[in-house]
Amino acid sequence: MMRWISWLWLAAGCAVLGQNDPADRTAVAGPAYSRFRLTLDPGERTQLLGPLWSQQSVWPETITDGLGPSDWPPPATLGDPAAVSRIARTFTLSPLFSYYTEPSVEAAFVDVLYPVVTYDRYGSESRFQIFQVISFSGGADQEAARSRTYTLFPFLFARRSENPEENYTALWPLYGTMQKRLFRDATKFLLWPLYVQTRKADVVTDNYVAPFVHVRRGNGLQGWQFWPFAGHEVKLPTVRTNTLGELEPVAAHEKRFVMWPFYATGSSGLGTTNEMTQGLFLPFHSYQRSPARDTRTYFWPFGVTLTDDREIGYRQTSVLWPVYIRARGEGKYQNRFWPLFGYTRYEELTSRFYLWPAYAHREVQRGPLHRDITQVGLVLYNSVRESNSDTGRTQGRTGFWPLFLWQEDWEGREQFQIFAPLETLMPKNPSIARLYSPVWALWRSENNHATGASSRSLLWNLYRHERTPERRRTSFLFGLFQHERSDTGARWRLFYIPFGGKDRPPPAPETPAARAQP
Repeated sequence: MMRWISWLWLAAGCAVLGQNDPADRTAVAGPAYSRFRLTLDPGERTQLLGPLWSQQSVWPETITDGLGPSDWPPPATLGDPAAVSRIARTFTLSPLFSYYTEPSVEAAFVDVLYPVVTYDRYGSESRFQIFQVISFSGGADQEAARSRTYTLFPFLFARRSENPEENYTALWPLYGTMQKRLFRDATKFLLWPLYVQTRKADVVTDNYVAPFVHVRRGNGLQGWQFWPFAGHEVKLPTVRTNTLGELEPVAAHEKRFVMWPFYATGSSGLGTTNEMTQGLFLPFHSYQRSPARDTRTYFWPFGVTLTDDREIGYRQTSVLWPVYIRARGEGKYQNRFWPLFGYTRYEELTSRFYLWPAYAHREVQRGPLHRDITQVGLVLYNSVRESNSDTGRTQGRTGFWPLFLWQEDWEGREQFQIFAPLETLMPKNPSIARLYSPVWALWRSENNHATGASSRSLLWNLYRHERTPERRRTSFLFGLFQHERSDTGARWRLFYIPFGGKDRPPPAPETPAARAQP
């Protein structure tokens, strides 16, 4: 083992010392050691021992101004403290640890065996978690009062803030108070579930042996329930102040149930132009009526549902929903016999499937934006294409689990990777891309259509090919074979020894007189 490591370091040293141009700091010795310019971003990357160790820097515009896609900034520029403080850096020990920092947005991210342990920071906001069970977060509210939140799920919830009104402690299931947790503005409990009080906006609900008995009150609202036997709630018309400081009306409603879910009735939107009434008499009949839409169901869930949507403009019949659906109208056209086939067309959306989930396709057209989605086997194959007819730009991705993932963004930066077992399922997860992709990405190709740069890598740079408008470079087998071609000539090396190739002066710039000649 030590002999192999020594051989790898020897190859790396030969690759570094054998550079032709001192200003070009590229060095490729395969999986042993590689240092190269990034293809999709202005910056550099260094790798050691295949996918295990890597370090990457993305430079700001002050460093890259005037540089080509294969040019390296002078050492004095990289050493400028003003420039260094704006470099985004990534350090990775795959698949164990990753650290990424982006000074331009005051952000830092740490992943340890993601998603086991993570730390995320944006400016003054931060969060640390272990298994999503133990977590600590901190930040400042709108009044600039700093606070810290502690969670040992589901037993301990606590916050300590410079604003004493935001402090709380909850020790579940004994006693406690929480604010803005569990989808409620405030929660108080004693010997959960014997007594639980929740508040959402102005509505306060007192639960006794939750969720069976509760009493609810609010602005113009009163209600109670003894679930599942009976319940009643009524809300009178009121007004509230919106985010612009203006008063706006709040619609009234009334609802009740007896022996839920067999009998229930209700009215909503009272006092508006779209009042709705609902009734449920399971399993015989249910209905929903409003000026915009009427729906009737007989013998749910195996019976017939009739819908008349006057707002969108269609009539629909469904039997054993969602197995059979037939809709006709200007706003919607649909034929479905699930899971054999289905076709649906709205004004902006068209979708179809065959032998669901074997094949599904969807198209969305909203103004100049067009989106095309194809799925095979839910996650086996997924393709997304987006285009903008105003700008002529496109973006998209195609994944075939677990074999490959192809992606291209609006800026024309294109990536292709073999293998991609997690990336095809979560293609926009940067933690997976940083921590795990280097381990199993046996082949990578990148194209930057804006700069004309491209790169290819097999087995962690055992074979690597780079191309820019000014230069082509190929390295193979730990750098034992290297070839480079540019405007000044061609060079190649075998066992790190230069052979052949002579420099020639770069072509002289074409003069106006020469261009005028036929």
